Amino acid sequence: MPGCTNASVIFDPSLTGYDFGPGHPMSPVRVDLTMRLAAELDLLAGLPGAKGTLRQVAPSKAGEDLIATVHTPELIEAVTRMGLDPTGVDPVHGLGTDDNPAFRGMHQAGAHVVGATVEAMRQVWTGESLHSANIMGGLHHAMPDHASGFCIYNDVAVGIQWLLDQGAKKVAYVDVDVHHGDGVEKAFWNDPRVLTISLHETGQVLFPGTGNAADLGGPEAKGSAVNVALPPGTSDAGWLRAFHAVVPPLLREWQPEILVTQHGCDTHMEDPLAHLMLSVDGQRASYLALHDLAHELTGGKWVATGGGGYEVVGVVPRAWAHLLSIVAGDPISPQTMTPGGWREHVQISLGRVAPFRMTDGRNPAYRDWSEGMNPDTWLDRAINATRTEAFPLHGIDPSPY
Repeated sequence: MPGCTNASVIFDPSLTGYDFGPGHPMSPVRVDLTMRLAAELDLLAGLPGAKGTLRQVAPSKAGEDLIATVHTPELIEAVTRMGLDPTGVDPVHGLGTDDNPAFRGMHQAGAHVVGATVEAMRQVWTGESLHSANIMGGLHHAMPDHASGFCIYNDVAVGIQWLLDQGAKKVAYVDVDVHHGDGVEKAFWNDPRVLTISLHETGQVLFPGTGNAADLGGPEAKGSAVNVALPPGTSDAGWLRAFHAVVPPLLREWQPEILVTQHGCDTHMEDPLAHLMLSVDGQRASYLALHDLAHELTGGKWVATGGGGYEVVGVVPRAWAHLLSIVAGDPISPQTMTPGGWREHVQISLGRVAPFRMTDGRNPAYRDWSEGMNPDTWLDRAINATRTEAFPLHGIDPSPY
């Protein structure tokens, strides 16, 4: 994979102002540690002595009119009001709750994340960048009229709507977070121009409790929503089996103009909020697959966002540094040592021992679906349910052979 000289990451340190406070699982330190690791791995362009090619672009805050292409004026007003006086609870708009505690400057922080994702979309849509990433983004649970699941505004949905408003006719969105990408799905539930695919732990055991195989989109867009609800305990081999059984065939049939992806790394075995068992190596394999699909189908037009991920030292920085290296077209070898300066920073600032390598030592091999299914396993029944429900709506034979 040659280095991508026109790839970008949309970031400035003030993006970490999206901060629900001490004790909240979504600590902005995860983004700070990721960008520090990316810099020390020499992925970023423009730093003294750097050889990296990934341009760092500072975003502007999204204006209210842009946010209102997806969100109601009432939500924007509530977020603004509670950001000025972050006391009390607004249950109608999902604010001031345990998941979404209000904090000072909340509207500005949320608007900044939206602005960063829209800038990534603009970079790719205009050809300024072939690939662009916003690891602070991926706030996929926010609904048009209320905040949800650590997500105040849905930056991904606003970004996709921006693409549609620029004339995009076919956008594909693939969400590999452990939680169902319900907010993005909801925003485009009845829009035949957007295909949303979400692979997530089953809603039988995990928030938000949605995303079943039979959830396929609205009456004007049947088949535009695709969901793979995975059993707890699914590891690299099973997850990659499900991914390759569903995502490539659908994207190849859909033929998108641009690929948008959400890379929540809370699928990892050490994540404290969920029950999948992926390794950093398995997550890296999914990033490579999505990169390759973008080049196969869209001429390389790829926008990648972050998302969930709550093991903020051992998992998130390594996973997303791998993602950024792939966005840059220069994948980091899993055997790479993490830089000593980065490990020292982690020790001094957090009192934690950081991982020594960019790998968990796993081989992310899987058995291809074409080799047949085993109906006695929950995993294969889940994959088959999605293929059976969704594939015929796209003119694809759902059988494994």
